[in-house]
Amino acid sequence: MHIVIMGCGRVGSTLARTLEQQGHTVAVVDQDPTAFRRLGSSFGGRRVTGVGFDQDTLREAGIEEAGAFAAVSSGDNSNIIAARVAREMFGVENVAARIYDPRRAEVYQRLGIPTVATVRWTADQMLRRLLPSGAEPLWRDPSGRVELAEVHYSASWIGHKVATLQEETGVRVAFITRQGEAMLPTSKTVLQDGDLVHVMLRTDELEQVEASFAKGPEEGAH
Repeated sequence: MHIVIMGCGRVGSTLARTLEQQGHTVAVVDQDPTAFRRLGSSFGGRRVTGVGFDQDTLREAGIEEAGAFAAVSSGDNSNIIAARVAREMFGVENVAARIYDPRRAEVYQRLGIPTVATVRWTADQMLRRLLPSGAEPLWRDPSGRVELAEVHYSASWIGHKVATLQEETGVRVAFITRQGEAMLPTSKTVLQDGDLVHVMLRTDELEQVEASFAKGPEEGAH
């Protein structure tokens, strides 16, 4: 896939190198030509100097054949304008924008532009480690009805199968993070101490699911 990235800061340059290593072709757009130094000499993709939401600049970066576009510059307004141009003018299917202001991120999410609110995300991740309780939404669909959330669970679930957790709480476990690595659970997967459980659920079910996870398994369940 060809991917265009606007912004060659730490995130943009890391993203570009990672995607190229995975076999994709990559073009990076930045107003400052010195920013491309972050890509390193081994980067084989395009380096395009210009404004990331300018149509001619985007065409030079190959936006017309791109399957994805990432707006990760330091400006919220520039990121969201560029993301909308990529999607609405050029029909790029996979578009994402980094947003520093979490209030703006929620607005743009409703417009159908997937956003990553960096300040909010970092704060949330810290809170999850400091106050591991309840649930923390990780993703929400544009309608706001379905979300992916990391849900804290009672220690009494440890040693029980994920299948039992799903049966008793009525949710679907999307994946588990174990020792920093994500894994897809099978019918035989057993919860271990330290596992982070990520579930897909309807937003209106969140409180009920939190309560079920905190309560623990029914006596005798395995």
